[in-house]
Amino acid sequence: MYAFFQSGNTSLDAGEKELLFSIEKIYDLYLYQLTLIIDVGRQARKVINDNKNKKIPSPEDLNPNTRFIENKCLKGIEESTGLALKLKEKKISWNKAPEISKKIFLQFREGRHYQEYLSATEDSWENDRDLILKLLKSYICESELLHHFYEENSIYWLDDWELVNKMIIKNIKAMKNGETDDFNPLSLYKDPEDKKFARQLFKKTILHDKEFSPMIAAKTQNWDIERIALMDIIIMKMALAEITRFPEIPVKVSLNEYIELSKMYSTPKSKVFVNGVLDKLVEELSLGKNIPKLSKS
Repeated sequence: MYAFFQSGNTSLDAGEKELLFSIEKIYDLYLYQLTLIIDVGRQARKVINDNKNKKIPSPEDLNPNTRFIENKCLKGIEESTGLALKLKEKKISWNKAPEISKKIFLQFREGRHYQEYLSATEDSWENDRDLILKLLKSYICESELLHHFYEENSIYWLDDWELVNKMIIKNIKAMKNGETDDFNPLSLYKDPEDKKFARQLFKKTILHDKEFSPMIAAKTQNWDIERIALMDIIIMKMALAEITRFPEIPVKVSLNEYIELSKMYSTPKSKVFVNGVLDKLVEELSLGKNIPKLSKS
């Protein structure tokens, strides 16, 4: 939506095609992040094997602590047949950039989370899963090298970074024990209707732009329009499209969703601004009986 308004594009069909392509790229990022977790495990195995094959291995090299490479959560992700099929279908791997998983593993290995895990007396599923979550949150998500890679390879990925990592955290937390096919990769669309909704929301926001723009302008008269973030305006237009054109969605649900979107994709002050303007608009629309679903929300 942002790209459509910025480019001055007038072709709904071209805009919709770009929308669906960008959603596909979100899923690619999701798979790349999961594969990176697996590759960190492979790096750990490689280090253990290389140490064993030294000309003069130390006792520690010959009898390494293998708790991490035997981590049940890690193995559950590695051995997921559903994930393997998705990766094969999309041809996603880190073969062309092995230095990224290597560097992340070396940083992870030197960190306190890894050291505490290896020395822990208790061996449990909860500890295994917690470590993989810490690997994702504190090392993969914080890797500058990884950020640079994504920025260089796709204009889409960094925008959806937070969303994708939340998807993976939810995915891992849903695991029960790490056994065969305990890890089930999320689908791109939770429901076939979601794709239809995305297309309809996109089109209705654009088609009713001339209706929504003056409504927003009237409620932001005390603001310098040039200083209002374009993303805030687009988010409010999308919210108005959903509130007025999708009777099956409760108004409160729409308001909460778009306030969250403003926090994720716009400025630090956007949450309060978007919330305030949308509240005024909903109040005005409800008085004019332009939101027949309001009583249901």
